[in-house]
Amino acid sequence: MAGWTPIPVLINEEKKQLVEEGVVPEAAEGAAREATNRLEAGTNEADVWAVFANLPRRSDFAFDEPSDLAGIRAKRNGKGKRLPFSMSDDVLLDKMHGAWLGRCAGCALGKPIESFLYEHNGMLSWERQKRFLTAISPSEWPLRDYVPQHSPAETETGKTWCLPSTREQIAFMESDDDIRYTVLGQIIMKHHGRDFGSSHVASIWLDKLGYRQVCTAETQAYRNIVIAADRFRRDFTIDEAREYDANADWHWIVHHLNPYREWIGAQIRVDSYGYAAPGDPELAAEFAWRDARISHVKNGIYGAMFCAAMIAAAFATDDVTEIIEAGLAQIPTTSRLYAEMRQTIDICARHGNLFDNFEKVLKELYDLLNHYDPVHTNNNAAVCVMALLLSAGDFHRGITLAVMGGWDTDCNGATVGSIVGAICGGKRAPAHWTARLNDTLNSLIVEYHPVSIKKCAATSAAIARKVISQ
Repeated sequence: MAGWTPIPVLINEEKKQLVEEGVVPEAAEGAAREATNRLEAGTNEADVWAVFANLPRRSDFAFDEPSDLAGIRAKRNGKGKRLPFSMSDDVLLDKMHGAWLGRCAGCALGKPIESFLYEHNGMLSWERQKRFLTAISPSEWPLRDYVPQHSPAETETGKTWCLPSTREQIAFMESDDDIRYTVLGQIIMKHHGRDFGSSHVASIWLDKLGYRQVCTAETQAYRNIVIAADRFRRDFTIDEAREYDANADWHWIVHHLNPYREWIGAQIRVDSYGYAAPGDPELAAEFAWRDARISHVKNGIYGAMFCAAMIAAAFATDDVTEIIEAGLAQIPTTSRLYAEMRQTIDICARHGNLFDNFEKVLKELYDLLNHYDPVHTNNNAAVCVMALLLSAGDFHRGITLAVMGGWDTDCNGATVGSIVGAICGGKRAPAHWTARLNDTLNSLIVEYHPVSIKKCAATSAAIARKVISQ
């Protein structure tokens, strides 16, 4: 969550993260013990964390997962094609409006039950939702509306939070990290264009985000960026940013005290990069890489590239299989994320890609991926893939499936919302979901609090036209 995490907690999380990355479990365990001993002896934090460097890898670890852009591209399944894209300004604006509405509606739908992230009272994340809703009425499941504030089962399931997004209160898109990062991406693209650098992203965090507005990997990277803050300036030129990007110690910024470097944070930051490159998944993925690399590695970066590419593709095709393949074409075939998304596609196909079979699909997905933290990249990306395939791109089914999948519900609802919203456009987006937002977004970012959702869409359309013209 937002705010500083005690180092003993970080040590334990680092041990788990290293094992997931292929480090020999006994080596990770030994390093964690040594780090704890050093911490208790009063050793400085740099020397505490140094014990985690250069640990031996398992000989049977089947994955090869680079974090640099050239390395990622070298391990893709081909280049990935640019999709045919030709539409009037009015149609592009409508699709942008749909994407923004979808992101807001999907995020708002998932916010109150993001509190059901973890297993509780013997119930998996998605099962907690089902119990909460069906205790109100059997007709509440599958989801058909925004989530009610209360349920007779909340003593078993836990309570909702983010009450301004509940059915009783929703009247706008309340402030949320999923939305703030979409705003920040738009600001970056608006001011720096397609040649923006990673240092621009870091600088705008310092300029626009408060420390308690960031979580997990972003919290740790933000702290490390602050330590190097004298080298980050909000007025970087493109050439200065390019030089700094090449020479900055991004490895230290991303790794130091940051065991969350493959969690979902980067994946939720990239929608405005997909909006900026309609029909061009490769360019959207590159934009996402420039952003993700300041806080994430490996699958944390791949999730960002995957989702940005899918969003870009959704402006050019309504075929969800083509959209997913456009995303997968931008990440290494040698990665855990690629392998697990292929397994997810197979699971969905085995159940006919049918909405009515979503619970059967979820049971298999949880068997496969529930070993990850509920806010990891890979399991949540799988929920997004499931939601797209079983909804066939339908707005209502897309966002509800993304949320009913559990784990990080508001993040997945928002990501899928961008995609199904771009497919259908603002004019066809169901008023049942969009009208209660009252064209209002609150982001807690200056000039975007409050702001018209239509205005955000118009700005995104103008950015896209500029990027396309270049």
